[in-house]
Amino acid sequence: MRADDALTAPGTHTDPRELYAAALDPEGGFSAAQFAEALRAEFDRAAGAAPVDIDAGVRAAARWAAAATARVVELGEKAADADRPVLARRAALGCAPLALVSGAWLQWLSSPADADEPEVLSALALYADDVGVGHPRSSRGDAYLDVLRALRLAESAVPTARLARDRRVPGWAFRLPAVLLAAGRRPERLRSEILGADLCLRAAGLLPPLALVRAAQPHAADWNALDPATARKLSPGGLDAARRCVQMRIERGGPQARARVLRGLGWALAALGEWQERMVADLDAALDPGYEMAQLLRDRAREGSVYHQRFELGGRPLSCWLAESREDPAGLLAALSESRLVKPGAAEASSLVNALVSERGPMFRVFSPEDLDVVRRWIDGLPGTAAAHARSAARAKSEQTPLAIPLPSPEEEVQDGGRVRVSLREAYHGLINRNSTPRLRRFAVDYVHGWLARARTGLDVGETKLPAAWEPGGLRPWLLEQHDAHGQYFERTAEEPIPSREDLIDSTVQLAPLTLIDGGWLHGFTDYEHATSELGSFLFETYWDELGNGEPKLNHPLIYRQVLAQMGVELAPTGAAGFAADPRLRESSFELPVYWLSIGRFPQRFLPEILGLNLAMELSGVGGSYRRAHLALTKYGFSTRFVDIHNTIDNVAAGHSAWAADAVDTHMSAVLLTRGAAARAEVWDRVRAGFRSLDPPADRRARRAQRAAARAGSAR
Repeated sequence: MRADDALTAPGTHTDPRELYAAALDPEGGFSAAQFAEALRAEFDRAAGAAPVDIDAGVRAAARWAAAATARVVELGEKAADADRPVLARRAALGCAPLALVSGAWLQWLSSPADADEPEVLSALALYADDVGVGHPRSSRGDAYLDVLRALRLAESAVPTARLARDRRVPGWAFRLPAVLLAAGRRPERLRSEILGADLCLRAAGLLPPLALVRAAQPHAADWNALDPATARKLSPGGLDAARRCVQMRIERGGPQARARVLRGLGWALAALGEWQERMVADLDAALDPGYEMAQLLRDRAREGSVYHQRFELGGRPLSCWLAESREDPAGLLAALSESRLVKPGAAEASSLVNALVSERGPMFRVFSPEDLDVVRRWIDGLPGTAAAHARSAARAKSEQTPLAIPLPSPEEEVQDGGRVRVSLREAYHGLINRNSTPRLRRFAVDYVHGWLARARTGLDVGETKLPAAWEPGGLRPWLLEQHDAHGQYFERTAEEPIPSREDLIDSTVQLAPLTLIDGGWLHGFTDYEHATSELGSFLFETYWDELGNGEPKLNHPLIYRQVLAQMGVELAPTGAAGFAADPRLRESSFELPVYWLSIGRFPQRFLPEILGLNLAMELSGVGGSYRRAHLALTKYGFSTRFVDIHNTIDNVAAGHSAWAADAVDTHMSAVLLTRGAAARAEVWDRVRAGFRSLDPPADRRARRAQRAAARAGSAR
């Protein structure tokens, strides 16, 4: 086995909770080939259930949803009024792992390698609709967070990975979204299956159990936003857009892609059916108050068994009952129901939920208010027979639902201690795709550390432009000053000679590795939670704009290729090996692009530096060099559209430059609030280094610092 493909031991089975949490890490390493093969085997489980064609699959999903919803509604109607809030709560928790990440499996379907392809842009448009591009906290998942908040169940829902630790959410509820999220981390192998599964989920629409939640909380959320079949009028989205994505995938990939799309669709329909059966069984069991009480005893037994050695219950120490309850709480249920702690049918008179948990009681704050509601409901439903307690306990038994999808081991992500040596062209070709090897990941980290060390050389004495300190008033006044300076630069240089035609073409060609990955430094912000956060929404919308908002005619890399074509230059597709190997491109032309691609993989680790780089990049040409470039292109009869569109959308009033400044201010305000003034200075120095990293010094001292930091990065 190669080190790059190393996983945990063959045959390892993973708790869906663990896979769910791991797949939500935007910097996680899912590089092993066996990981993708295990996912493909999971999709193959339902190969026999694959529909015969796309329309048949969509109809089948819609029929399933209608029948499943009717079944849930019937269950709710037969419940007593007092039980309906319980059903709504359990339905909301059971739907949470999927609904909180609705559409997130699409987050890696675009990459700098293919961001100029219509099929990819179509998928990106669908995803942008899901995250509510341009509006912070407007994703479909955020709409579901409103539901949880209305029911007071959101304590563990932010960030979403924390949900995996919430024992109120059953393990089986993580299986379906965990597979989808994990598949989304390997789009180069599973794109067709992802799109097929996504189409199925949109055809099914609003998750059936949410009918119970909607009945209990009709005004808790934007229910249209929770329905993935419905476009949100922010960009093309919903079921129709998903159909278009699938059709484009099939047109490009042919019969094999069609078969794999159908396989993904069939898998999702089967997985939804399994999920729904578990959900209905859980809801039906919850009509019995003993079911939730048994679950509570089982979940709290471990910590409780440490105490109560001297408290006798039914002739045994309570600690012994609790230890036994980790596997089977039936005995403790029966013993409690017959004890002096409980008055059957009268919770208000039972010391278990009164004196014992009062502020002077020995169990003060041991149970949450929600726990006490469960205990009260169980007591009010007594008396119950020993057989009834056994049934409740049996139905509440914890179910293990492991997946045969092993996780990459963090230790195996960094095998040896030596420095990774990769050529710039090799690094460019490897990093331009979403997937990579541990070796390439470590190269990227080392390269960023080296590049930033170069940017920091002489930072305090060099011309950095950014103020020496950030002030709570923000960067907007500074931004206007810089725009004025750019305008003055243009006026000063307006009469200077225009470069020759040959020099203009050469510079345009040498900028191709950089410009054809426009926005590449931000590709990590397609991550679902980043893309919809107060800070990340600025960065995702910028990325979305650079790629043309899903429209090829507005896509910046494609517009740049049109200029190259006018110059008589045809380059290979950006993601092809032939592009990085093209002898017309000088080695030095890959230095800055490799930095963009490297830092873009680590939106959390290098967040301050990315914010600074983004500000420098968006401000760099506005009002000055873009206008100079316009003059040169006009003189030789080439299209000026690329520089013109950047000079407008990067504007300092409401464009990318303004968004970049606002993103920095948002982050710095949060740092000041949560970490204080000392941290503000430290983080601001990192932002300044990021700003300068767009054009770092290249003297001998700076280059030495770069090499030393890269070597030290390998030892981190």
